[in-house]
Order: sequence, then C-alpha cells, then structure tokens
Amino acid sequence: MTSRVERTATYVILVLFSVIALTPVIGILSTAFGSQGSLDTGFSLPDGLHWGNFADAWDRGHFGTYLGNSVLVTVAVVVTATLLSILAAYAFGVMRFPGSTVLFYVFVVGLTLPQEALVVPLYFDLRYFELTDTYWALILPQTAQSLAFGVFWMRTYFRNSAQSVMEAARVDGASSWTTLWRILVPMGRPAITTMIVITFMWTWNEFLMALVMISDESLRTVPLGLAFFQGQQTSDTALLAAAAVLIALPVVVVYVALQRRFIEGMLTGAVKE
Repeated sequence: MTSRVERTATYVILVLFSVIALTPVIGILSTAFGSQGSLDTGFSLPDGLHWGNFADAWDRGHFGTYLGNSVLVTVAVVVTATLLSILAAYAFGVMRFPGSTVLFYVFVVGLTLPQEALVVPLYFDLRYFELTDTYWALILPQTAQSLAFGVFWMRTYFRNSAQSVMEAARVDGASSWTTLWRILVPMGRPAITTMIVITFMWTWNEFLMALVMISDESLRTVPLGLAFFQGQQTSDTALLAAAAVLIALPVVVVYVALQRRFIEGMLTGAVKE
C-alpha cells in the first residue's frame, strides 16, 4: 500500500514538473496577446486580449500557404510511412525468410544516422533527379526517415502479439494478409496511433530538410515560414509569438485528440498473453 507521505510527494513532484513544462507555454501566450510593438515579453500581463495579432501574423506571414504545404507533406509522409511500416514490420516480426535479420538491422541503422550527415549528399542526389523545389524533396526523405522508427516500433508489437490468436487464425484458414489487416491491426491500434502521432510531430516540425531542399517561397512549410517571418518581424514579439502559437496549434490538437491511445501505446504497445 502507498502511504500518505508517498502520495503527497508524488503529487508535489508532478505539480513541480507541470509548472516547469507550462512555464514557456504561458510566456508565449502572454506575449501573443500583447500589444503590437510592445517590448514586454514573458510573464508581463498584456493590457488586453489582442486577438487581431493572430490574424495579422497569418496575413503578413502568408501562413495560409505554408500551412497547406505542411498539411500536404505531413499527410503524405504519415500515410505512406504508416502503411509501409506495418507491412515491413509484419514481415520481420511474424514471417521467417532468408536474410530477414540482416535486412531488419539495415532499417535500424537509420535510427543511428544523424540527419545533418545525410542532408547534403541527399540534396545533390535529389537535384540530379530534378526533385529539389518540389514536394517530393520533402516527402521522400522524411518517409524514409520515419520508416526506420516505424519498422522498429511495429516489429516489437508484432513479435509480442498473442501467438495463440495468430495460430487460431491460421487454423481457421486465414491468410497472412487477412491475419494482418483483420486481426493484428485492429488489436494494435494503440501502438499504431503512437507511431502516427510521433511521425506527425517529426514531420510537422521538420526544419532542416525544408531549409536545404526548398528555395521557392510557395513551397515553404510552416517551420521554414516562421524562420523567414522572424527575420522580417524581429522587433514585434507579439506577432512572432502569435505566429508560433498558430504553428504549434495543429500538433497540440492532434495530440489531445489521440492522447488516450498514444499513452496506452507507450505504456503497453501490444496485447500479450
């Protein structure tokens, strides 16, 4: 049994870390609602709720175009990476074929390679195929990067899935395809949701790849657009904070909408016997 002192200490620690985590968020929101041109930042109370800051930041920074680009790239990467990760992880986790172990570790190597070491040669490769300054220059590399994590994550789920369920499916005459999509995928929704949320956040916040591959303003994503907007509005902290809130809002919405399954996937990940 947990004593009252232990429970109290736990709550105190949780409150402390919550305050630490929320401190920058409160500071950004306070600045975003301040008056334009004001030098007040951080936790100084604004003289009112200036909702117009968000509209001005949206219009001046052309975030409507950038948001559309980010949505297109993120959806394409998440859908493609999720589908390919499930298929590859099922093969590595359930099936047995020559060279499966070596191929799996080839995928795992992708988790160890820093993006900074790959972005320059990748740029020259994509430029050779005339893919720079296109959506493909953002979608293809980020899909490949997400596959390394996705395959590793989903293989763990498939290897820990109840073997008796798969054996019963085989006895009933279910094919590998049927077992995957009608049994294992529905059972693994928490693990799949966790992978989707993490991939979404990685792709949405990607900056370096967009900075190197994209020079056309009409193809910029929101993190890249915010960087250029910051260069134009260095003295107006209210507009910069408002733009930062607009960019972070989609990630917050996705996480809040899927947080239950995300946490469940992080804690359990799979149904075990």
